Amino acid sequence: MKDQNNLSKETMWKATVSCDPAYDGKFFYAVRTTGIFCRPSCKSKVPNCENVSFFPNANEAQNAGYRPCKRCRPDLNIKTYDPFESLMEDTKRLIKNNYFHNMSLHEIASRVGVSRFHLNRIFKERTGYTPRIYLEKIRVHEAKELLLTTNLNSTEVGYQVGYQSVSSFYNAFKRYTGLSPSQFRTYHNGNNANQEFD
Repeated sequence: MKDQNNLSKETMWKATVSCDPAYDGKFFYAVRTTGIFCRPSCKSKVPNCENVSFFPNANEAQNAGYRPCKRCRPDLNIKTYDPFESLMEDTKRLIKNNYFHNMSLHEIASRVGVSRFHLNRIFKERTGYTPRIYLEKIRVHEAKELLLTTNLNSTEVGYQVGYQSVSSFYNAFKRYTGLSPSQFRTYHNGNNANQEFD
């Protein structure tokens, strides 16, 4: 079976299973059991093949009685939609809210619903660094804040922002600031010490 864009059902199914953004706008898939239709790139759980129907456009899917997915927003203009925007937002929020925990890349990836290899690749493409480096940046940022606003010593600060050892904290801190935590506290003040990480 082929649709008006000359794509076979097998091709559309493969694109759906692999969440391939290259097919966004070329077809939409709908799931009978949920009553929802999605873009091929949607990160929702892969449905059973026998419950899936394909449509050449969003209007036909809606006319058939399906509702647009709230995650991938197939009802929005394709040019305004970034399939990885929500993934990036979810990952950054998760790291910012849990930087003091010892989370592995596998745990972060599973909590945002993708593989660790996929998350690592997309995150680096979008930000220039990996989730692990982003976590380190957040921890150093928070450590700088604590050094300037509390009386905690450097060791206490390191543990409070999530480092498992004093040496790993010192090494990371010096890598980003050029100073040891105690040197930083001595030579800096709250007006110029911090930088927000987006």
